[in-house]
Amino acid sequence: MFYHRQALQYRATPEKPDAVYARKLQEVIGGQYGEITVAMQYSFQAWNAHIPGKYRDLLFSTAAEEFGHVEMLATMVAQLLEKAPHGIAEDAVQNDPTVAAVVGGMDVQDAILAGAGARPVDSNGNPWNAGYVTASGNLLADFTSNINAEMQGRIAVARLYHQTDDPGVRDLLSFLLARDTHHQNQWLAAARELQEQRIEELPVPSNFPIKKEHREFSYQAINFSDGASMADGPWASGPSPDGLGEFSYVDTPMEGVPMPPPTHPDSRFYGTTELPNAVEKTAGAVQDKLKKE
Repeated sequence: MFYHRQALQYRATPEKPDAVYARKLQEVIGGQYGEITVAMQYSFQAWNAHIPGKYRDLLFSTAAEEFGHVEMLATMVAQLLEKAPHGIAEDAVQNDPTVAAVVGGMDVQDAILAGAGARPVDSNGNPWNAGYVTASGNLLADFTSNINAEMQGRIAVARLYHQTDDPGVRDLLSFLLARDTHHQNQWLAAARELQEQRIEELPVPSNFPIKKEHREFSYQAINFSDGASMADGPWASGPSPDGLGEFSYVDTPMEGVPMPPPTHPDSRFYGTTELPNAVEKTAGAVQDKLKKE
Protein backbone atom coordinates (compact mmCIF):
# COMPACT_ATOMS: atom_id res chain seq x y z
CA MET A 1 0.00 0.00 0.00
CA PHE A 2 1.27 3.45 -0.87
CA TYR A 3 0.48 6.60 1.04
CA HIS A 4 1.66 10.04 -0.03
CA ARG A 5 2.47 12.77 2.44
CA GLN A 6 2.76 16.22 0.88
CA ALA A 7 6.23 17.07 2.13
CA LEU A 8 9.64 16.81 0.52
CA GLN A 9 12.49 14.77 1.96
CA TYR A 10 14.79 17.78 1.53
CA ARG A 11 14.77 21.35 0.22
CA ALA A 12 14.32 21.71 -3.55
CA THR A 13 14.27 25.42 -4.31
CA PRO A 14 16.51 27.09 -6.91
CA GLU A 15 17.66 30.67 -6.58
CA LYS A 16 16.66 31.54 -10.14
CA PRO A 17 15.02 29.94 -13.18
CA ASP A 18 17.19 28.05 -15.65
CA ALA A 19 15.38 26.28 -18.46
CA VAL A 20 18.50 24.67 -19.89
CA TYR A 21 19.58 23.24 -16.54
CA ALA A 22 16.06 21.91 -16.03
CA ARG A 23 16.59 19.81 -19.13
CA LYS A 24 19.90 18.52 -17.75
CA LEU A 25 18.23 17.48 -14.49
CA GLN A 26 15.82 15.33 -16.48
CA GLU A 27 18.69 12.83 -16.86
CA VAL A 28 18.68 12.01 -13.15
CA ILE A 29 14.89 11.76 -13.18
CA GLY A 30 14.21 9.59 -16.22
CA GLY A 31 17.60 8.47 -17.51
CA GLN A 32 18.92 4.92 -17.41
CA TYR A 33 20.48 5.48 -13.98
CA GLY A 34 17.99 8.08 -12.79
CA GLU A 35 15.74 8.03 -9.77
CA ILE A 36 12.77 6.47 -11.55
CA THR A 37 14.96 3.52 -12.47
CA VAL A 38 16.21 2.83 -8.96
CA ALA A 39 12.77 3.42 -7.43
CA MET A 40 11.22 0.85 -9.77
CA GLN A 41 14.21 -1.48 -9.58
CA TYR A 42 14.18 -1.71 -5.80
CA SER A 43 10.38 -2.05 -5.77
CA PHE A 44 10.39 -5.00 -8.17
CA GLN A 45 13.33 -6.58 -6.40
CA ALA A 46 11.33 -6.42 -3.16
CA TRP A 47 8.19 -7.81 -4.80
CA ASN A 48 10.29 -10.60 -6.35
CA ALA A 49 12.21 -11.40 -3.17
CA HIS A 50 11.80 -14.95 -1.88
CA ILE A 51 13.21 -14.40 1.59
CA PRO A 52 11.44 -12.49 4.38
CA GLY A 53 13.16 -10.13 6.76
CA LYS A 54 15.82 -7.45 6.59
CA TYR A 55 16.80 -7.67 2.91
CA ARG A 56 13.22 -7.29 1.71
CA ASP A 57 12.60 -4.52 4.23
CA LEU A 58 15.73 -2.72 3.02
CA LEU A 59 14.55 -2.92 -0.58
CA PHE A 60 11.09 -1.56 0.24
CA SER A 61 12.52 1.27 2.32
CA THR A 62 15.07 2.35 -0.28
CA ALA A 63 12.49 2.15 -3.08
CA ALA A 64 10.19 4.49 -1.16
CA GLU A 65 13.08 6.88 -0.56
CA GLU A 66 13.93 6.93 -4.26
CA PHE A 67 10.35 7.82 -5.20
CA GLY A 68 10.83 10.79 -2.88
CA HIS A 69 13.94 11.73 -4.84
CA VAL A 70 11.91 11.72 -8.05
CA GLU A 71 9.48 14.09 -6.35
CA MET A 72 12.22 16.49 -5.21
CA LEU A 73 13.82 16.62 -8.64
CA ALA A 74 10.47 17.07 -10.41
CA THR A 75 9.68 19.91 -8.03
CA MET A 76 13.06 21.48 -8.76
CA VAL A 77 12.57 21.17 -12.53
CA ALA A 78 9.15 22.81 -12.33
CA GLN A 79 10.64 25.77 -10.46
CA LEU A 80 13.54 26.08 -12.88
CA LEU A 81 10.95 26.28 -15.66
CA GLU A 82 8.52 28.51 -13.78
CA LYS A 83 9.66 31.73 -15.47
CA ALA A 84 10.08 30.18 -18.89
CA PRO A 85 8.13 32.33 -21.38
CA HIS A 86 5.01 31.15 -23.14
CA GLY A 87 6.07 32.53 -26.52
CA ILE A 88 9.26 33.64 -28.22
CA ALA A 89 9.88 36.82 -30.19
CA GLU A 90 13.10 37.94 -31.84
CA ASP A 91 13.48 40.95 -29.56
CA ALA A 92 12.83 38.83 -26.51
CA VAL A 93 15.60 36.46 -27.47
CA GLN A 94 18.03 39.33 -27.56
CA ASN A 95 16.82 41.02 -24.38
CA ASP A 96 15.73 38.22 -22.07
CA PRO A 97 18.35 35.68 -20.95
CA THR A 98 15.64 33.22 -19.95
CA VAL A 99 14.17 33.26 -23.46
CA ALA A 100 17.64 32.91 -24.91
CA ALA A 101 18.13 29.87 -22.70
CA VAL A 102 14.98 28.32 -24.11
CA VAL A 103 16.16 28.85 -27.65
CA GLY A 104 19.61 27.58 -26.70
CA GLY A 105 18.64 24.30 -25.13
CA MET A 106 15.33 23.95 -23.29
CA ASP A 107 13.44 20.77 -24.03
CA VAL A 108 10.46 22.25 -25.85
CA GLN A 109 8.27 19.32 -24.81
CA ASP A 110 8.64 20.49 -21.22
CA ALA A 111 6.63 23.50 -22.34
CA ILE A 112 4.37 21.94 -24.95
CA LEU A 113 3.43 18.69 -23.18
CA ALA A 114 4.16 19.31 -19.52
CA GLY A 115 3.21 22.98 -19.20
CA ALA A 116 6.60 23.96 -17.78
CA GLY A 117 7.00 20.85 -15.67
CA ALA A 118 9.06 17.67 -15.43
CA ARG A 119 8.36 14.49 -17.38
CA PRO A 120 9.51 10.84 -17.04
CA VAL A 121 12.20 11.29 -19.69
CA ASP A 122 15.97 11.72 -19.90
CA SER A 123 17.84 14.89 -20.85
CA ASN A 124 17.31 14.16 -24.57
CA GLY A 125 13.56 13.65 -24.14
CA ASN A 126 13.72 9.86 -24.48
CA PRO A 127 10.92 8.27 -22.41
CA TRP A 128 11.93 6.31 -19.34
CA ASN A 129 12.25 2.63 -20.23
CA ALA A 130 11.26 -0.32 -18.04
CA GLY A 131 14.12 -2.21 -19.66
CA TYR A 132 16.42 -0.28 -17.34
CA VAL A 133 15.13 -2.30 -14.38
CA THR A 134 16.98 -5.36 -13.05
CA ALA A 135 15.02 -7.61 -10.71
CA SER A 136 16.13 -11.22 -11.04
CA GLY A 137 14.97 -12.71 -7.74
CA ASN A 138 18.61 -13.51 -6.91
CA LEU A 139 19.64 -11.07 -4.19
CA LEU A 140 23.39 -11.19 -4.82
CA ALA A 141 22.87 -10.47 -8.52
CA ASP A 142 20.36 -7.73 -7.71
CA PHE A 143 22.40 -6.06 -4.99
CA THR A 144 25.45 -6.07 -7.27
CA SER A 145 23.34 -4.41 -9.97
CA ASN A 146 22.20 -1.86 -7.39
CA ILE A 147 25.80 -0.99 -6.57
CA ASN A 148 26.38 -0.17 -10.24
CA ALA A 149 23.15 1.83 -10.49
CA GLU A 150 24.08 3.96 -7.48
CA MET A 151 27.62 4.48 -8.76
CA GLN A 152 26.44 5.54 -12.21
CA GLY A 153 23.76 7.76 -10.71
CA ARG A 154 26.24 9.45 -8.38
CA ILE A 155 28.61 10.09 -11.29
CA ALA A 156 25.80 11.89 -13.14
CA VAL A 157 24.84 13.99 -10.11
CA ALA A 158 28.48 14.87 -9.44
CA ARG A 159 28.88 16.08 -13.03
CA LEU A 160 25.67 18.09 -12.82
CA TYR A 161 26.93 19.72 -9.61
CA HIS A 162 29.72 21.40 -11.57
CA GLN A 163 27.35 22.56 -14.32
CA THR A 164 25.48 25.05 -12.13
CA ASP A 165 26.37 27.75 -9.66
CA ASP A 166 22.82 28.02 -8.28
CA PRO A 167 23.15 27.52 -4.50
CA GLY A 168 19.64 26.06 -4.18
CA VAL A 169 20.25 23.47 -6.89
CA ARG A 170 23.67 22.62 -5.48
CA ASP A 171 22.15 22.18 -2.03
CA LEU A 172 19.73 19.54 -3.34
CA LEU A 173 22.48 17.82 -5.34
CA SER A 174 24.68 17.72 -2.22
CA PHE A 175 21.89 15.89 -0.41
CA LEU A 176 21.44 13.44 -3.28
CA LEU A 177 25.18 12.80 -3.45
CA ALA A 178 25.20 11.96 0.25
CA ARG A 179 22.29 9.54 -0.11
CA ASP A 180 24.01 7.90 -3.11
CA THR A 181 27.08 7.46 -0.94
CA HIS A 182 25.02 5.65 1.65
CA HIS A 183 23.21 3.51 -0.91
CA GLN A 184 26.46 2.41 -2.56
CA ASN A 185 27.76 1.34 0.83
CA GLN A 186 24.52 -0.33 1.94
CA TRP A 187 24.31 -2.51 -1.17
CA LEU A 188 28.00 -3.39 -0.87
CA ALA A 189 27.45 -4.35 2.78
CA ALA A 190 24.34 -6.38 1.93
CA ALA A 191 26.09 -8.21 -0.92
CA ARG A 192 29.06 -8.97 1.33
CA GLU A 193 26.82 -10.31 4.11
CA LEU A 194 24.96 -12.58 1.71
CA GLN A 195 28.29 -14.19 0.84
CA GLU A 196 29.68 -14.27 4.38
CA GLN A 197 26.54 -16.01 5.63
CA ARG A 198 26.55 -18.27 2.56
CA ILE A 199 23.02 -17.31 1.64
CA GLU A 200 24.36 -16.60 -1.85
CA GLU A 201 27.88 -17.11 -3.13
CA LEU A 202 29.95 -16.64 -6.26
CA PRO A 203 29.53 -17.57 -9.02
CA VAL A 204 25.91 -16.45 -9.27
CA PRO A 205 23.71 -18.46 -9.26
CA SER A 206 25.72 -20.39 -6.71
CA ASN A 207 23.22 -23.25 -6.41
CA PHE A 208 23.54 -24.20 -10.10
CA PRO A 209 25.49 -27.51 -10.25
CA ILE A 210 28.98 -26.28 -11.09
CA LYS A 211 29.96 -29.64 -12.58
CA LYS A 212 27.57 -28.91 -15.46
CA GLU A 213 29.88 -26.18 -16.81
CA HIS A 214 33.10 -26.88 -18.71
CA ARG A 215 35.39 -26.24 -15.75
CA GLU A 216 38.55 -26.17 -17.86
CA PHE A 217 37.41 -22.76 -19.13
CA SER A 218 36.05 -21.37 -15.86
CA TYR A 219 39.16 -19.46 -14.76
CA GLN A 220 40.97 -18.77 -18.02
CA ALA A 221 41.77 -15.15 -18.80
CA ILE A 222 41.73 -15.39 -22.60
CA ASN A 223 43.21 -12.43 -24.47
CA PHE A 224 40.94 -11.55 -27.41
CA SER A 225 42.69 -8.22 -28.04
CA ASP A 226 46.16 -7.17 -29.13
CA GLY A 227 46.76 -5.26 -25.89
CA ALA A 228 50.00 -6.18 -24.18
CA SER A 229 49.08 -5.73 -20.50
CA MET A 230 46.08 -7.96 -19.84
CA ALA A 231 48.31 -10.61 -18.24
CA ASP A 232 49.42 -8.11 -15.58
CA GLY A 233 46.07 -8.16 -13.73
CA PRO A 234 45.02 -10.31 -10.78
CA TRP A 235 42.48 -12.01 -13.05
CA ALA A 236 45.32 -13.71 -14.95
CA SER A 237 46.99 -15.58 -12.09
CA GLY A 238 46.36 -16.54 -8.50
CA PRO A 239 43.20 -17.66 -6.69
CA SER A 240 39.80 -16.65 -8.05
CA PRO A 241 37.51 -14.50 -5.84
CA ASP A 242 34.99 -17.34 -5.50
CA GLY A 243 37.69 -19.49 -3.89
CA LEU A 244 36.93 -22.37 -6.22
CA GLY A 245 39.68 -22.06 -8.80
CA GLU A 246 43.03 -20.69 -9.88
CA PHE A 247 43.31 -18.10 -12.65
CA SER A 248 45.44 -18.82 -15.70
CA TYR A 249 46.30 -16.67 -18.71
CA VAL A 250 45.91 -17.65 -22.37
CA ASP A 251 47.68 -15.22 -24.68
CA THR A 252 45.98 -16.35 -27.91
CA PRO A 253 42.34 -17.55 -28.24
CA MET A 254 41.66 -21.06 -29.41
CA GLU A 255 41.49 -21.49 -33.18
CA GLY A 256 37.77 -22.18 -33.10
CA VAL A 257 35.55 -24.57 -35.02
CA PRO A 258 33.99 -24.29 -38.49
CA MET A 259 30.83 -22.24 -38.69
CA PRO A 260 27.67 -24.24 -39.55
CA PRO A 261 26.20 -23.68 -43.01
CA PRO A 262 23.46 -21.04 -43.42
CA THR A 263 20.04 -22.06 -42.14
CA HIS A 264 17.05 -22.78 -44.39
CA PRO A 265 13.85 -21.83 -42.56
CA ASP A 266 10.34 -22.48 -43.83
CA SER A 267 10.03 -20.93 -47.29
CA ARG A 268 7.03 -18.90 -46.08
CA PHE A 269 9.40 -16.77 -44.02
CA TYR A 270 10.48 -15.49 -47.45
CA GLY A 271 14.16 -15.36 -46.66
CA THR A 272 16.59 -15.24 -49.57
CA THR A 273 18.45 -18.54 -50.06
CA GLU A 274 20.62 -20.06 -52.77
CA LEU A 275 17.61 -22.08 -54.00
CA PRO A 276 15.87 -20.81 -57.15
CA ASN A 277 12.89 -18.57 -56.48
CA ALA A 278 10.55 -20.98 -58.26
CA VAL A 279 11.62 -23.78 -55.93
CA GLU A 280 10.91 -21.65 -52.89
CA LYS A 281 7.48 -20.73 -54.24
CA THR A 282 6.63 -24.38 -54.95
CA ALA A 283 7.77 -25.45 -51.49
CA GLY A 284 5.56 -22.80 -49.89
CA ALA A 285 2.55 -23.85 -51.93
CA VAL A 286 3.04 -27.51 -51.02
CA GLN A 287 3.37 -26.68 -47.33
CA ASP A 288 0.15 -24.66 -47.48
CA LYS A 289 -1.75 -27.54 -49.12
CA LEU A 290 -0.48 -29.95 -46.49
CA LYS A 291 -1.48 -27.42 -43.81
CA LYS A 292 2.03 -27.72 -42.51
CA GLU A 293 2.40 -24.83 -40.12
